[in-house]
Amino acid sequence: MAIEVQLKRIVIAETTDQQTIFLKEKGGSRILPMFIGQAEALAIDYRVKDAATQRPLTHQLLLNVMGDLGGTLQHVLISDLKEGVFYARLLVQQDDEIIEIDSRPSDAVALALAAEVQIFVEESVLEQVCGD
Repeated sequence: MAIEVQLKRIVIAETTDQQTIFLKEKGGSRILPMFIGQAEALAIDYRVKDAATQRPLTHQLLLNVMGDLGGTLQHVLISDLKEGVFYARLLVQQDDEIIEIDSRPSDAVALALAAEVQIFVEESVLEQVCGD
């Protein structure tokens, strides 16, 4: 079962390459921390602040390509956690078909924010990180 979450906080530390985002369970109290790279954290931060960039960032480019090919991002899913590594899926509708695309979670979150779609986390992932 997938649980909807929302971006709660971004922590960008200038002294390290490892940044943190926090996804909070909607209607609940569990918070999922995820360590991501600096470039991905900045991309998410730009989306949150609606900051303009001169050229498309990677997530903007992917959304443009998706749209030009007739696809629409439906939602993203943080689907698994294996050996400390999170996995995500993009669920894209193209015609009458839902296509699942493997993604880094940080890119999936940036895409979800840009496309204004829901972010879900599998219950099993939340249980591994947050407990019951």
